[in-house]
Amino acid sequence: MLAPSRRKKIIQILNEKKQLLVKDTSREFGVSEGTLRNDLKILEEEGFLVKTHGGAMLPEQYDPNLAFRSRVEQNQSEKKLLSDKAMEQIEGKYCITIDASSTCLELAKQLVVYKKNLTVITNGLVTAQILAENTSLNVIMIGGLVRPGSTEIEGSLGKTILSEINSDIFFTSPHGFTVESGLNDFSVHEAQLKKYMAERAEKCVAVVDHTKINRKSVVTSLETNEIDVLITSEQAPKEFFEKLKNQYSTIQLVTVK
Repeated sequence: MLAPSRRKKIIQILNEKKQLLVKDTSREFGVSEGTLRNDLKILEEEGFLVKTHGGAMLPEQYDPNLAFRSRVEQNQSEKKLLSDKAMEQIEGKYCITIDASSTCLELAKQLVVYKKNLTVITNGLVTAQILAENTSLNVIMIGGLVRPGSTEIEGSLGKTILSEINSDIFFTSPHGFTVESGLNDFSVHEAQLKKYMAERAEKCVAVVDHTKINRKSVVTSLETNEIDVLITSEQAPKEFFEKLKNQYSTIQLVTVK
């Protein structure tokens, strides 16, 4: 079992049983206890669990149904500034794609008052509902899998619709971003759909608040060299900007204060 699938399974077990033991789970997965402990360490750093003596458990405040609401409330003022910059990329465009992230939800809120004709494609359930309030927008919902407690559609089924669409820009925001591993997300299915979205767009714009910089998650959705524009905050570490400019000088970097 590959690491992304293994870590996803760990979260599934915790959601069902509330806790797990390293000894039993490593045997079930067919991996060493050391490998499993490393998985738990990574997931703990991402806030998905709390390590205990010999195992792990869900954080006390963890509730998958509240996860999206929590993300929406985090760094909201910064996300608003980032979405202001993202709106500048839309001028003169006819079709854009936006993912189901809480950051891109801020972009959707601005598009509600956008008075020019525009086609917007999304896999976000909440995002689509907000966009539908603007009669100037043509909103296309990507079909696929809806996980329990989720506000987004995932998986390969959306590839059918995307294969017939040519998008000017794909706006995306990850769970984490490092220069080495690119844009990272927790769900394998979510990452897969983001890859399809990027393939069908002429330009990929990553909108990333500073707390996600140098954070790694389970699976890479887009490699760094697949990003055309990065919109982020000046609060991100200086060494990150230096490394990005040295290794990927073709990426247009846009920052907000």
